[in-house]
Amino acid sequence: MDMLWNGWGDPAKAAPLPENVTGLLRDLLGVRPRATAPLALADLDLPGTPAGPATLNALADAVGGPEHVRTDAESRIRHTRGKSTPDLLRIRAGDLVDVPHAVVLPGSHEQVLAVLRACAAHRLAVVPYGGGTSVVGGLAPQRREFIALDLRRMDGLLDLDPVSRTAVLQPGLRGPEAEALLAARGFTLGHFPQSYEWATVGGFAAARSSGQASAGYGRFDEMVLGLTLATPEGTIETGRAPRSAAGPDLRQLILGSEGAFGVITSVTVRVRPLPEQRMYEAWRFASFAEGTAALRRLAQDGPRPTVLRLSDETETLIGLAQPDSIGSATAQGCLAVAGYEGTEEDVASRRERAAAVLRDSGGTFAGAEPGERWAHGRYSAPYLRDALLDAGAFAETLETAAFWSRIPELYSAVRTALTDTLTGAGTPPLVMCHVSHVYENGASLYFTVVSAQGEDPVAHWTPAKHAANEAILAAGGTISHHHGVGTDHRDWYVREAGPLAVDALRAVKHRLDPDGLLNPGVLLPAD
Repeated sequence: MDMLWNGWGDPAKAAPLPENVTGLLRDLLGVRPRATAPLALADLDLPGTPAGPATLNALADAVGGPEHVRTDAESRIRHTRGKSTPDLLRIRAGDLVDVPHAVVLPGSHEQVLAVLRACAAHRLAVVPYGGGTSVVGGLAPQRREFIALDLRRMDGLLDLDPVSRTAVLQPGLRGPEAEALLAARGFTLGHFPQSYEWATVGGFAAARSSGQASAGYGRFDEMVLGLTLATPEGTIETGRAPRSAAGPDLRQLILGSEGAFGVITSVTVRVRPLPEQRMYEAWRFASFAEGTAALRRLAQDGPRPTVLRLSDETETLIGLAQPDSIGSATAQGCLAVAGYEGTEEDVASRRERAAAVLRDSGGTFAGAEPGERWAHGRYSAPYLRDALLDAGAFAETLETAAFWSRIPELYSAVRTALTDTLTGAGTPPLVMCHVSHVYENGASLYFTVVSAQGEDPVAHWTPAKHAANEAILAAGGTISHHHGVGTDHRDWYVREAGPLAVDALRAVKHRLDPDGLLNPGVLLPAD
């Protein structure tokens, strides 16, 4: 199944907002219903592909036949941009400036290489496409003549080594498919980001994804032991051993490269035995500062739960920590969720010891039900975003990370930047935040912003987004913890990395992609 063309996920799971939430938006934020009816897919006027017969024949030869090259309007529209709020608002308004000339579906590494050669010969840019879940402009190249390279046919488990506990996965595998294949052999990857149902293994690697269980399993880039990369200049293979001192680790050059250096065609990952038990519970803290201090104690001194997160006062009050019951929460303070996976003995031991730390840090046990409800509704938030847009509200997220000592300043700076900018524009926002991932030395902050849309919602949001980016850099945070750079964060990433580092990355791109065909303008400014 393809995702909804103008929203998130499965159309059958879309649901309108409860009446009490609609009333809250109207009374608190001045949100009013949409003035015009939404466009249908059939309403969009898309001309035929500009790619000529010679180009299409070359692409068909590269992928084994014309049935694997799609030029129909619906396929091209469904591969236009990603799923950020500006992306959705633009496609809902009928903006098809970034539509690909064709959608090409290779079935192997060799076919990917052949497509890259064909595109170089015909001067077409290439946008690698996995699940289409980018929320940072990662699928909107700064070039109009391009194809979407959809990797869905490359969706196999190529190898599983139960002795080494490694698996080789193809890039087009979606999260649930990868887990099902591994579970049949008694293993799990343990990677469950909010985009899990739709995002792919290749996308996880290309954007340095981080899942809800990162406290226990690690980020996706920590799971990756090897990669195969197809580039216009040939193939790169990395990962002969779990660790090596043979020069710089080239895996780290590919991870997070967002399709700008090449197309990931296989990923070797660490896997672990399926856990005997999974359970979640909730704790309450009087303040975000108190809860953050408790999470830091567990992250630094243990025992570390598999899942550990904390909503601030606003997010807890609204109920966003449990999207399936949004608008019904009346809780005060801050809600923390702790989850445990493993053997029954290990879960019981870590849970008991973590509870002692949380109580000593001022936490009050809130029972298993809120934690289990959070886990049950984990993948509902993007559908909620769609419902908010349908109701006339603007809703978007952004995230960052910093060392523990900088977290309070970063939290305050980003909230202030968003609140001041949007209030000054006449649309005072509701700004919510949670700690979503913890490390020994720091943590990530994930912000959700809801406001009225304004006359031009995308133009209205842009100054607020830029102000938040400026606040992140000024407060010592990174411009992205797990969403990636794309085009939305690129200019701030260039500043964060520094001119010498950017020049070094440009040199890498020029060697691997001398014609600048791969995702131009994503990650690095286009030449």
